[in-house]
Amino acid sequence: MAVSMTAPTKSVLITGAASGLGWELAQQCFARGDRLLLVDRNAALLTQREATLNDPTRVLSCVADLSEASGIAATLDAAQQLPQLDVLINNAGITHRSLAGNTDPKVFRKVMAIDWQAPVELAVGLLPALRQQRGCIINIGSMAGWMPVLGRAAYCSAKSALGQFFEVLRAEEKDNGVKVLMVYPAFVNTSIEQNALGADGGKAQHARSTIGGIGEAAPLATAILRAMDRGQTQLFPHRGIWLASLLWRLAPGLFHTLMRRKFAVELQQI
Repeated sequence: MAVSMTAPTKSVLITGAASGLGWELAQQCFARGDRLLLVDRNAALLTQREATLNDPTRVLSCVADLSEASGIAATLDAAQQLPQLDVLINNAGITHRSLAGNTDPKVFRKVMAIDWQAPVELAVGLLPALRQQRGCIINIGSMAGWMPVLGRAAYCSAKSALGQFFEVLRAEEKDNGVKVLMVYPAFVNTSIEQNALGADGGKAQHARSTIGGIGEAAPLATAILRAMDRGQTQLFPHRGIWLASLLWRLAPGLFHTLMRRKFAVELQQI
């Protein structure tokens, strides 16, 4: 893998780094010459990823379950091993496919813990280091944070809260030089939907419904890093889904009708 040294080496912390979009981001950051701290709960896969990159001078790892306070604490401790912190990428995420009224509250708590609480606590805990480098926080949100999606009440809530928190943080940290990039993808071909929770907290048993096509992680990772380099504050990689979010705001009744039709399988779940 060729290494580009056209820009100064950065130190980058990536959560959910062992698979999907996180792994694509890790590979591309590594190719740029960056130092990496890879965080994931899958210890075996994380070890494989370290072996693939094969550079212990530039790649550190931390096994952490970010749904637990101990996992967040372990990640913050591991970040102290970096000589500096230029970029925090809050990529780890979880979703569910279950009607709100049928869902065990523990599912809501877990989704909110990973998709909102962990990014917030990591960002706040790492702010001193990010301020020192005038660094950047990248959050992988979702268009589900902009518009309702049947069967994803907790996920929509978490991603909406994520956007609101970091929009405020961006304004508050502007004078400190800390930048925030919010990424709002649609459906991406990663393991997040394969591992979606069902109503009881186990694995969802029915196939997902989608709007539009399913994107790939590699071009999305490229677009994210390009947006960071350009100093963008928001990235909407899928224009069609962005237009759907406008439909939700301009004609919510029509949006609900179309959503119920497109996601009818969700209404059949008990």
